[in-house]
Amino acid sequence: MFCCLFCHQCFKCSLSCLPELCQCFNIDVKHPRIFTGPEDALFGFSVLQHEADGEKSMLVGAPWDGPPNNRKGDVYKCSVGREKNSSCNKVNLGETALQNVSKNLRNSHLGMTLTPTSPDGFLACAPLWSQECGTSMFSTGICASVSDDLEPRETIAPTAQRCSTYMDIVIVLDGSNSIYPWYEVQNFLSNILSKFHISSDQMQVGILQYGEVAIHEWSLKDYQTTQEVVEAAKNISRQEGRETRTAYAIETACTEAFSPERGAREGATKVMIVVTDGESHDGDELEGALEKCKERNITRYAIAVLGHYIRRQQDPETFIKEIKFIASDPDDKYFFNVTDEAALNDIVDALGDRIFTLEGDSVKNRNSFHMEMSQIGFSTHTLDDGILFGMVGAYDWDGGVLKEGTNGRIVPSREAFESEFPLELKNHAAYLGYTVTSVVTGDWKRVYVAGAPRFKHKGKVILFELSDEGDVNIVQALNGEQIGSYFGSEVCGLDIDQDDITDVLLVAAPMYLGSGNKEAGRVYIYTLNRVGQQHPVLLLQDLLFGYALAPTPDLNHDGFTDLLVGAPLEDEHRGAIYVYHGDGIYVIHNYKQRIAASSVSPSLQYFGRSLSARLDLDGDDLIDLAVGAQGSAVLLSSRSIVQINVSLSFQPHSINVIQKTCHRGGRESACLNATACFTAFWLKHLYIYIYFIHISRALFDDSSHRQTQLAVRAQTGKTLCYKLPFHVYDTADYIRPISFSLWFKINNTESGPVLDEGWPTTINKSIPFFKDCGEDDVCTTDLVLQAHMDISGTRQKPYVIRSPRRRLAVEVQLQNRLENAYNTSLTLNYSRNLHFSSISIRVNTAHVLLLHEGPCNHKHLSTCTDPLFLRVFSFIVGGCPLQDRVHSS
Repeated sequence: MFCCLFCHQCFKCSLSCLPELCQCFNIDVKHPRIFTGPEDALFGFSVLQHEADGEKSMLVGAPWDGPPNNRKGDVYKCSVGREKNSSCNKVNLGETALQNVSKNLRNSHLGMTLTPTSPDGFLACAPLWSQECGTSMFSTGICASVSDDLEPRETIAPTAQRCSTYMDIVIVLDGSNSIYPWYEVQNFLSNILSKFHISSDQMQVGILQYGEVAIHEWSLKDYQTTQEVVEAAKNISRQEGRETRTAYAIETACTEAFSPERGAREGATKVMIVVTDGESHDGDELEGALEKCKERNITRYAIAVLGHYIRRQQDPETFIKEIKFIASDPDDKYFFNVTDEAALNDIVDALGDRIFTLEGDSVKNRNSFHMEMSQIGFSTHTLDDGILFGMVGAYDWDGGVLKEGTNGRIVPSREAFESEFPLELKNHAAYLGYTVTSVVTGDWKRVYVAGAPRFKHKGKVILFELSDEGDVNIVQALNGEQIGSYFGSEVCGLDIDQDDITDVLLVAAPMYLGSGNKEAGRVYIYTLNRVGQQHPVLLLQDLLFGYALAPTPDLNHDGFTDLLVGAPLEDEHRGAIYVYHGDGIYVIHNYKQRIAASSVSPSLQYFGRSLSARLDLDGDDLIDLAVGAQGSAVLLSSRSIVQINVSLSFQPHSINVIQKTCHRGGRESACLNATACFTAFWLKHLYIYIYFIHISRALFDDSSHRQTQLAVRAQTGKTLCYKLPFHVYDTADYIRPISFSLWFKINNTESGPVLDEGWPTTINKSIPFFKDCGEDDVCTTDLVLQAHMDISGTRQKPYVIRSPRRRLAVEVQLQNRLENAYNTSLTLNYSRNLHFSSISIRVNTAHVLLLHEGPCNHKHLSTCTDPLFLRVFSFIVGGCPLQDRVHSS
């Protein structure tokens, strides 16, 4: 499915790279917006850019918000206005969104996850939200769907299950005259009630006391805590009465005490506890009363108190038979008998244990009882048709996934992933669902991705398809390579070319150990299977590199999705983030910008622990970055990227040094005007400043170089031109044109726009000298050469030079009879026994070169002749060689 591109390690900067070029691009670090919150609340653990009704803000999770003994957690809203010191206010989502779900919000840690949902709103999750069931706490997790205006819409707790203690219990208590002593009954009530877990999520208790009549001492809905019902039980006085109308009391309890009006809850297990010490006076009505209880699915415990019979020495057999008839079957589970009222306290533990083993209808058919610690909301991913949840703690921490969507709830079984997570590896705690996402393949199929960073201690990522029936098809598995690296703790799919098809999948291993066993971190990048085999790709290695990954639509305006990577432990836990650019269907492996926490604020810690980059919050139509830190949240603005087209032209088009038309400093010169034109394009910011620098090799103003600095205020889309005058004086080289170089840069480098990366900042152009060669600008020459030696009259060969005359003179005349001749060369070959001596100038301005006898190779002399000028050269024998090539001056 996915395969890697190649393996490569990128270094922060090459030795030849200037720090400012390596560290900065178009994210402004000079003007950050830093929002602070309570550090001990882990303010900044999560961040989410937010917009509603034109108001832009940053939502910041603080999952440890609250007193030390009750970290409910919450979300803060930080308004992004023009004021630099905007404050953050607590939204109180825990109180508004989750209060109606459970009053037990202790240590729920809301705000650990903030996920945008479509088309509007977001999901705030409390993965450590726990259900109290009896003496156990089950961290099933819960999420709140919140609208853009921060109003809770619904709560999502797909793995929350009703406790087996979700019961409505009614105690039908015999208060007739025969019950004695009454305080023993009160003690029994207090002891058994103290074992019950009274709350709206678990048990409710009502008491109906009867004799001749039945009275509701209190209803199911009256008390919400165990302490309240225990105190109420101490104040129950005996009703008394000469008759024991048990059938009437049972019917009253079934029809009235278990009614919704008195607080009975739908789905709760209904339990009746009948405590009596004698046969009923309406026994013939007992069968009808019990039938009504059965119709309402009421489980009945019956306790026979034999004290009255024992004190009177009567046979209790008929009484016991009646009480067994009242109790549900089997008798050994639902029937009790005690010798007297004091002995009631001896069955408190046994009665409590039997009640707690009951399972209501809502949990009898549960597909798994292994989701108590699933921690829903630890990872979430928004889909077009719902939400994908990771269940990191499900199935004994093996983990799993769950989809809540328009087609209902889809919960793959533990065995669905058995091919990649063998069941025989019990308690290996793979943490499947630690992170989740999805990708879209080229055939428009949705493939889900889940990370299991602790599988076999090296980590694993699986790609799978999920049917509406919960069937799982494993498409591919990616395995970690180093123990403890936490491979798969973060995954991120990127659609780089923005065609709705995923191009690459990034998998982080933030605990990867680098050289010297130093915790460094790695990010692996996999591309869709456009090439053959799979090869891991290492983007960069640094401290906790890859702890957070986030796509961003397009930071550099090239039409490709970009990438942010958080490294919160870099620089001694100060942290840093990295910006990578997308190109085509790939991620450029060299980061474009590294933003260290120290460059933003010296007080930041763990900068980069969370990332969000999807909206423009400062109103300039550019994507901004939200970065979480320890106790802080930072908003970094993007800067416009400018493209500048530059042209350079000259007037006149060539330099005529013969007809000098200008004067400067008392000297004649040739005038030259250079025109530089600038056209700038960018998204916003109407004005920028550019510096123009000119350098030339020619003789300008008696110097070998000249620089001109020019400030240009350019307007977007318009071309502005500037003229620069120059004066050119005589030069010996009229062949090579004069070279002009123009450099430009943006003036406001801290907050204004930046130049597009790779955009040329230099333009080179040359201007030739005027050749005066007619309309066709092609020089046609007629060179005539005449040469004479002072021994030319001798016909004898070879020539012999004897002492005392050891000199030989050569005279050369070169004449051009037509148009200008440039770069004309004159070559003289002479024997090895001649040595160049000197050059002498005659009155006709010719040059004389002297050659001396010696072991010299053939020499050639070259000269450039001025237009229409005559050059004469003479050569004389004698002396030593001076040079091989002589130029006229």
